Amino acid sequence: MTRGMLWLLAVACGVAVGNVYFPQAVTPLVADGLRIPVDRAALVVTAAQIGYACGIFLLVPLGDRVPYRPLIATLFTVTGLGLAVAGFAPSLGPLFAAGVAVGVTTVIAPIIGPMVAGMVAPENRGAASGTMLAGSIGGMLLARTFSGVLGERLDWRAPYLAAAGLAFVMAVALWRALPRTEPHTRQSYPDLLLEPLRLLRSEPELRRSCWYQAMIFGAFSAVWGSVALLLAGPTYGYGAQAVGLLALVNAATMLATPLAGRIVDRRGSDPVNLVCMLAVIASAAVLVGGSAGGPAGLVALVIGTLVLDVAMQCGMVANSIRMYALSDTHRGRLNTAYMTCAYLGGAVGSWLGVRAYAQFSWRGVCGLVALMAAAALARHIVVVRHLDVKS
Repeated sequence: MTRGMLWLLAVACGVAVGNVYFPQAVTPLVADGLRIPVDRAALVVTAAQIGYACGIFLLVPLGDRVPYRPLIATLFTVTGLGLAVAGFAPSLGPLFAAGVAVGVTTVIAPIIGPMVAGMVAPENRGAASGTMLAGSIGGMLLARTFSGVLGERLDWRAPYLAAAGLAFVMAVALWRALPRTEPHTRQSYPDLLLEPLRLLRSEPELRRSCWYQAMIFGAFSAVWGSVALLLAGPTYGYGAQAVGLLALVNAATMLATPLAGRIVDRRGSDPVNLVCMLAVIASAAVLVGGSAGGPAGLVALVIGTLVLDVAMQCGMVANSIRMYALSDTHRGRLNTAYMTCAYLGGAVGSWLGVRAYAQFSWRGVCGLVALMAAAALARHIVVVRHLDVKS
């Protein structure tokens, strides 16, 4: 694993993950373009996350059975086709369906993660995973910024079509650059699908990582799925570009995840998880100030989302390393269980966030964030106390 290959794969993670997140910035534009209520337009965000969770469950296990190069290149190609279809969708129904399809096939990052973990030394696994996650974070941030700016200047369709072109470019680049690999297993596809469920039943540490990330990622998705509604509403009156700029401010998250990986390599996952859960609760308190509007409200949104993003991503590093340590030969299937649970939590959080905003305004979203983080923290306290008693 050369440094150049490592960063190419990090870029690939960013391009793939960005397809799930860029609709968050163009929700108001979709509402205007299709002449539908903004809360219905927000379903394009939920569609991508539902599709992503399904794709993780259905396709990521193939990373243990199919050589990486043809699998990753094919997924990027099909993703590009789905994005092109979405870019020409005439109404919400076809756009929602195309969004689900794109989510299903853009699951490249959860396939690359286990691949990289198996290609580096165990003592460097945390740092390498942090680099992959930094690439994913860059994709999340830049995708929202790029789509907000491009959509504001052209229309909501332009980001979809631009993302389609980028997916085709990555398909060609990775087909040329990735080495040939051998599958880890010859299990049948039905057995591969059942294996993550068996692992969830038999591995308590996997269940713990899944619960932590589902709750924290759900809180994260609740904020980013509804902040466009706040910024475009009467409190601020901004356009889609504002969501992208807010995301870009959080670029510091990219620096935090490799550091979190090195801390996990030295001290383990539990201390990092605890700090991250407490930080998410603190971010909810700060984000409440965003309901005030004006410069003070914007400062609260910037600080609150920055803390939330750093906490969520660093927690993901800690949970991933705990999960990868369970087996050297089942990483793809372990990651399937983990990421499926995480994105199901994200889809639920996104949907609940929009509902909370509609019923209780921005303060309701912040309350939901605190509640989901508290659910993760409660489980963590119980497990750590149990481990202390056993030791």
